[in-house]
Amino acid sequence: MIDIRLIRENPELVKENIRKKYQDAKLPLVDQAAELDAANRAAIKEADELRSNRNALSKKIGQLMGQAKKDPSKLAEVEEIKAQVTAQAERLAELEKLENEYEEKLRAVMMVIPNIIDASVPLGPDDSCNVEVERFGEAAVPDFEIPYHTDIMESFDGIDMDAAGRVSGNGFYYLMGDIARLHESVIAYARDFMINKGFTYCIPPFMIRRNVVEGVMSQTEMDAMMYKIEGEDLYLIGTSEHSMIGKFIDQIIPEATLPQTLTSYSPCFRKEKGAHGIEERGVYRIHQFEKQEMIVVCKPEDSMSWYEKMWRYSVELFRSMDIPVRQLECCSGDLADLKVKSCDIEAWSPRQQKYFEVCSCSNLGDAQARRLKMRVKGEDGKMYLPHTLNNTVVAPPRMLIALLENNLQADGSVRIPEVLRPYMGGKEAIVPKK
Repeated sequence: MIDIRLIRENPELVKENIRKKYQDAKLPLVDQAAELDAANRAAIKEADELRSNRNALSKKIGQLMGQAKKDPSKLAEVEEIKAQVTAQAERLAELEKLENEYEEKLRAVMMVIPNIIDASVPLGPDDSCNVEVERFGEAAVPDFEIPYHTDIMESFDGIDMDAAGRVSGNGFYYLMGDIARLHESVIAYARDFMINKGFTYCIPPFMIRRNVVEGVMSQTEMDAMMYKIEGEDLYLIGTSEHSMIGKFIDQIIPEATLPQTLTSYSPCFRKEKGAHGIEERGVYRIHQFEKQEMIVVCKPEDSMSWYEKMWRYSVELFRSMDIPVRQLECCSGDLADLKVKSCDIEAWSPRQQKYFEVCSCSNLGDAQARRLKMRVKGEDGKMYLPHTLNNTVVAPPRMLIALLENNLQADGSVRIPEVLRPYMGGKEAIVPKK
């Protein structure tokens, strides 16, 4: 959510930003917000004047009542002033009701107006306009055929999607044996990798209230992703970022504690609405998975340097597991409404001979902080809004695809990257059972 002062002072900038995001249908919202804001401020001003006048009239009534003891004719004037006070009280009640209505309507509009994107964001209507920035590692293709990732897992008796379908429906899976252990090894290694970068390890609540959901994401994302707990004001998290940023709701953060650098583990639950291509079956898009996340809350002037550090951590992590990756800058039309700037880290798939998304790093500016009423108290005693950032460390279902394909050997075994071996009991490879 942007600062209302932007709409007051520079509405054309807000409209131009909407055009850059190819969301022209939202252009009328800027004028609507300006009108609601003006009406609300007028109501507040009139209400304040009435309160001030009421105090003056009350004081005058007191004076006249004192005078009426000697001059009973003053009582008529007292009754006239009381009638004024009553009329003004009724108008004040109307104005207070109007203030609440204006504020609710204004907030609803402001929640839909997209955040101001950074000047460095490439322009384009959708992800086809995302820009490759840099590649890391050699994207090699072996001289033997690489099976589909679930076929690789099945060769180790490592996955059962049929049983999961019977138990839970489509979009779920059982991982077993060496594949399950490899999955947990990746999570454990990612956890330790981030701890070694100075991040504090957290396990957050896996369910959050609606006001937190509305604070961390747009309504469009919420409808597409979140599972609602029936009969409760609770939603299953789609990523631990939701719960971790929500940790600071309505809080005043001492400036001396910034930056807050956190790495969190959680299961994630997503609706994943819509049809997906043939390359997105298997465990590519699923309703439940596990994830290690990194979150930073920092001073506004530090957020872009943290953004750079965070996506580079992802590159370093994947390269340590011998997985080639590239950084892809997200264009304006591919940015969620709260984001100022975002990039994807994509891993190389030697089977598909193309890259696919495994991490998403985002700078959300002060949008989440404003929605959640997070504030920082500076050394000078003044309050300001912090910036929030998040990035995937690893989400093993997709990470497993990249890991298995890039470390598959001609005999069907999978080489275990050296950094994962301590988490795999020292194994250098896992050998298929089929």
